[in-house]
Amino acid sequence: MNVNSLQDLSVPLRDRVRYRTRRLPARRWSRAFSSHHENTAIERIYVINLDRAQERWTMVNRELGRLREATGHPLHTLARRFPAVDARYLQGPPPPDLLVPTYTLAEQLQVDPHPHLTIDDAARATRIDMTPQEIAVALSHIHVWQLIAASNAPYTLILEDDAYITRTCMSVLHNAWSGIQEASNVGHSVDLLYLSYQETGEETESRRRTRPLLRRPTRGVWQLSGYILSQAGACKLLDQLPAHGPIDLWINQQFPRLHVQMTDRPVIQQRPGIASSNSYSVMPVLAKVGALRRESPQTLQHRPAREPILVIGEPGTGLTTVAKALSVLGLRCASDLTALPAHETQALVRGSRRRVFDAYVNIGSLTPREVTGIVSLTRVRLIITTATATAQPSPPFQQAWELQRPQRRLLLPADDPDPWQTLARFLACDYPAHPWPSQPEQGQRHVTARSHSDAIPSGRALAWDTSPWIVQRAGWPGITLKTPARQDPVLQPSQKAITWHEGTRLEDSHWYLREDTFPSNKALFRPGNATLPLHGPAALTLREEATRVRDLTGAAIASRLSFTYGSFNARLRVPSGPGLVTGLFLHRNGPRQEIDIEILGRDTTCMLINVFYNPGNPGTRLEHGYRGTPTVIDLGFDASEAFHAYEIDWQPDYIRWRVDGTTVHERVTWDPTPIPDQPLEFNVNLWSSESTEFAGPLDKQILPAVLEIASLKAHRPT
Repeated sequence: MNVNSLQDLSVPLRDRVRYRTRRLPARRWSRAFSSHHENTAIERIYVINLDRAQERWTMVNRELGRLREATGHPLHTLARRFPAVDARYLQGPPPPDLLVPTYTLAEQLQVDPHPHLTIDDAARATRIDMTPQEIAVALSHIHVWQLIAASNAPYTLILEDDAYITRTCMSVLHNAWSGIQEASNVGHSVDLLYLSYQETGEETESRRRTRPLLRRPTRGVWQLSGYILSQAGACKLLDQLPAHGPIDLWINQQFPRLHVQMTDRPVIQQRPGIASSNSYSVMPVLAKVGALRRESPQTLQHRPAREPILVIGEPGTGLTTVAKALSVLGLRCASDLTALPAHETQALVRGSRRRVFDAYVNIGSLTPREVTGIVSLTRVRLIITTATATAQPSPPFQQAWELQRPQRRLLLPADDPDPWQTLARFLACDYPAHPWPSQPEQGQRHVTARSHSDAIPSGRALAWDTSPWIVQRAGWPGITLKTPARQDPVLQPSQKAITWHEGTRLEDSHWYLREDTFPSNKALFRPGNATLPLHGPAALTLREEATRVRDLTGAAIASRLSFTYGSFNARLRVPSGPGLVTGLFLHRNGPRQEIDIEILGRDTTCMLINVFYNPGNPGTRLEHGYRGTPTVIDLGFDASEAFHAYEIDWQPDYIRWRVDGTTVHERVTWDPTPIPDQPLEFNVNLWSSESTEFAGPLDKQILPAVLEIASLKAHRPT
C-alpha cells in the first residue's frame, strides 16, 4: 500500500517519460515466459479487470502482444482476463474463511513504518475497517490465487489492469530467471517475485550499481500491481487464510512463511493518467494521529460535458435521487423547485452559455409545452424517470420524448439494477467510484424572491475553492425558498437540546475531548489541555509541547452525536495573537461537509464564516478544495476582551450566523453552494495553522494561549 504516493497525486514527469518509452523495450522476449510446459517458466498471465473497464483489458492485452515468450509467441497468448470483484455489488461482509475486513494501525506500521509513529498500545488498539474497494481488491487476488493453486502452471504473472510493463522488464526477467531456475533445482523455489514496489530509506549510488538481480525484500512498500506467484506459493497463501486488512498489507506479514524475492528495480509500474478508484482506509487514521502534515483533496477526474440536462418524471420515480446522482458527477443541479429564477429560465430556453446550472430536475415551471420547446430548439439531453423498466413516458411529455433524438434521451427506471452504469453510459462519463445516492423524494419547494428588507450585510468574500458545487458569478443571489423554516427557529417538542455551561460537568454521553489532529494543524489535541473547573469558564489551552508528530498541543471539545440541522452556539472569549485559530464548527468527512465560525488571533475584531459542500450519501469520498467559500465578518468589537455568544443556525433551506443574538450573515441554497445536508459533528477547538497566509506566523512567545468557554448548546432533532 503506497501511502506515500497518495500524499501527492500529481504524476511526475519522469513517470510519463518512462511510460512513453515503453514501446522501445531493451528486450522484446524473455526465457522467463514459455507456452510449453516447463518446470520453471511463467506459463500463465492473469489480468485482474473490472467488467465495466474493458478498455483497460484491451490496453494491457495490446501491450502484451508486443512482447514474446521463449518460443516466439506473443505474450497475450498466455494472458487470461479475470473479472475483478466490483465493490459496488458487494453485499454484506466478505466470506469469513477468506477475509476479515479489519486490521490495526500497528499492522500498518509494521509494513510501512512512519518516523513519527511508534507501534505502541494505542496503535495496537486502533482498529481500521477496510473500505469496500479494499475488500473487493483483496477478494479478487485471493480468487486468482485459487485458480493458480488448482492449475499446472509452475509460475503465473498477475497484473492489475492499471499497470504497464516497463521497457526494461523483459531484459531484467530474462537475466534474472536463471537464478530462479537454479534456486528451484536445489529445492529453494521462489514463491513470490515482486515486480512492482517502492523502496523506502536511502541507498548509495554504489550500492545500487552492485546490487544483485534478485534479492529479498527488506524495507519498502510492496505492491500487487504486478507480481509472479508460483503454484506452491499460491497454496501457501491460501493455507494462511483468512487474510485480514488490505491484501498488499497482509501478504507482507506472510514473508516468514514464503520464499520472497524482488527484482533489482521495479519493472511493473502504474500507468500515468489513470486515477485509482481505490479508497484507502488508513489515510483518515494517519491524518488523525498526525502522520500527515498535508493532503490533497479527492476530486472528480472526468465530468460530463456541460450540456443542459432536463430530468422530468412522475412523483415517486426517484427524481430527488437522480438529482443527487447528477451532483455527485460534478454537475450543478437545480432540483425539486416550483420555478427557476427568471434569468435562468431565459438562458435555458435560449441555449445561452450564461446558465448557472448544468441540470434541471423536477422543475415545476418547466411545463410539458416549455420542455417540448427547449428540446426542439436547443441542444439538451432529456431524462425521464419511470417507476419500472417497462413504463413509458407520461402523455404530457410524450411529444418532447418523440422529438428528441434517441442518443440524447434516456428512460431511467427507479428499479434499474445498476443506475450508475445506465447514467454514465448516457452521459459518456466515467462510472463513479461512489455509491448510488438513494434519497427520499423531496417534492417541489416553493421559490420566492428575496426582498430588500431581507438583506443582511454579507461581509467581505475571500478567495473560493474551484469546485463543481460553487457558483462563481458576481451578483448571483442564490435561490430563496418560501418555507416555514424562513422564520426564526423555535425549539419544538420533537427536538432535544444538549448543553453544557460553566461550573458543570461535561457529560460523557454528550461530549468528548479530542485526542487527534488534522494535516494542516500544527498542534496535537490532548484532553489534558482542557480544564473544566467547578467555578468559572472552561479553558482550552494551546501550548508549546513536543510530541512525536507535532511541536504544539491544543485542545478540542466535540459532540458525540452527529446532527442534521439545528442551532449550535457557544459563549466564548478567544485568545489573540498571530497563528492562533479558534474554531466553532460543524464537520464531517465522506463526503466532506462543513459549516464554520473561525476567529483568527491576528485580528480578533473579525470572524471568518465558511461552508464546504460535497454531495452524496455517507461513504462518498469527495473533498473538493480546502478554502471552501470563506467570508470575513466585522464583529464591531474585540472578541478577545469579553465573552460573546456565537451561533450557527443550520436549516434545510438556509444557514444564518448570529453574534449575541443578531444575524450577521445568511446563505440560502446555491449562495454560493447548496446547503450541507449530511449529519455533522459539533466542535469547538483552539489550534494553530500550518498556513501563515491564512492565520499568520505563530509567535511562540504568546504561548500558552487560552480559549475560554462559558457555555455550549446544540438543538438536535430526535
